[in-house]
Amino acid sequence: MDLRNIDPIMREALDHFIFPLVSKTDVNAGDPIIFKSGKGMMMTDIMDKSYLDMLSTNTRASSLGFANEHIAKAIYDQMMELHYAGTFAHVADVTVRLAAKIAELAPGELTASTFGGSGSEANENSFKFAREYQIHKGDKPYARKIISRWDAYHGATMGAIGATDILGTRHITEPGVPGHHRIPAPFLYRTPFGMDASEVCDFCVDYLEQEIIHEGPEYVAAFIAEPVMQGDGAQVPPDDYFKKVRAVCDKYDVLLIADEVITGFGRTGKWFAMEHWGVQADIMSTAKAITGGYAALGASTVTQKVADALPIFSHLQTYQGHPASCAAGLATIDYIEQNDLIRKSSENGAYLLEQMQRLRDLPIVGDVRGLGMWTCIDFTQDKKTKKPLEDGAVKSMVHRCLDMGVLVGEEGTAIELSPPFIATRDELDTCIDTLEKAIIAEAKEQGLG
Repeated sequence: MDLRNIDPIMREALDHFIFPLVSKTDVNAGDPIIFKSGKGMMMTDIMDKSYLDMLSTNTRASSLGFANEHIAKAIYDQMMELHYAGTFAHVADVTVRLAAKIAELAPGELTASTFGGSGSEANENSFKFAREYQIHKGDKPYARKIISRWDAYHGATMGAIGATDILGTRHITEPGVPGHHRIPAPFLYRTPFGMDASEVCDFCVDYLEQEIIHEGPEYVAAFIAEPVMQGDGAQVPPDDYFKKVRAVCDKYDVLLIADEVITGFGRTGKWFAMEHWGVQADIMSTAKAITGGYAALGASTVTQKVADALPIFSHLQTYQGHPASCAAGLATIDYIEQNDLIRKSSENGAYLLEQMQRLRDLPIVGDVRGLGMWTCIDFTQDKKTKKPLEDGAVKSMVHRCLDMGVLVGEEGTAIELSPPFIATRDELDTCIDTLEKAIIAEAKEQGLG
């Protein structure tokens, strides 16, 4: 980046804005993109370059695209009616209506919710629910420990970051909140310890049971898991994994927390990803697509069993269940229902994954996987050893796509796609064609083409 001749807004960003998880070297090299507008599937930056958003922005939150008047109007109307109601025993009617709507949609006996401003806060609340449930129920009053998985992401606040294992955010904050423990995750491409993929499910479930026994069942409050993991891109678990996890949790009275922050509200072709395996979580964390990215909101939803055990929930936030955000949540759900977007997400996601299979023949593509509107291409130097590409190669392909006007995501060893649910098949095809060109060019540059 020529720092002597840059846009004034970019100059202000360099002087006054701190980019999260972007090195100063990358900032000064020109990595930041400052967007000024969006419409439908398209985003436009301050240099008037437009991009087809095949990522729902880089947090996967903008699940319904840009400039949705139905949601924007709902937020405006709510702000004019009641912009804030307080907390403690004071709550806005719209917040209660959203909690009731989540109970209607959520699988099984998930029935009561509290709200925060993000997925991190949702998981913080879920951890609090689990620990307070164990205390008040009385059988395990010292159960404080939370088990999560290697390569998991559960947030960046101090409690949530304790369960997180990717993006390099945890280690610099340590020693952090005590009581967090991690076990192998059921990755099926680069498997734990290089084992055969057929062994992964039972190995990981057995490891969970042994970790509970090792830590002491009386001290373990909950196990948290993303139904589909984001580490190295859209890691779909073995079909029997969550059923077996549920059985282990039940055996030792350990609550199961489903972190549906990414997967909830339609991303995988169902309202919630755990529905794919018919498994009931005790607690569910959601955010992102709950408002389509139009307002900051996270939710932690518990079963009646958990709710009934709590004489009081010892938690408080100023903007807990903010009326504008909850109005956005209700309008988002309404828009999804009115436009049949869960079905379309399922069908178009299956189409996307099927069309992506042709990329497997390219010399540096190791795996193509996904569920619903969340897919990825995992890369390798050697299809037999599955050795990842050299550092910077995946990022280079992402930049090639950007240069061609398509926004995709770098996720470790993989490129990730998580398109808005409104994407057409022509737009999905455009993305795959663009990716193919970028992959072929990178393979040649790496001497692997």
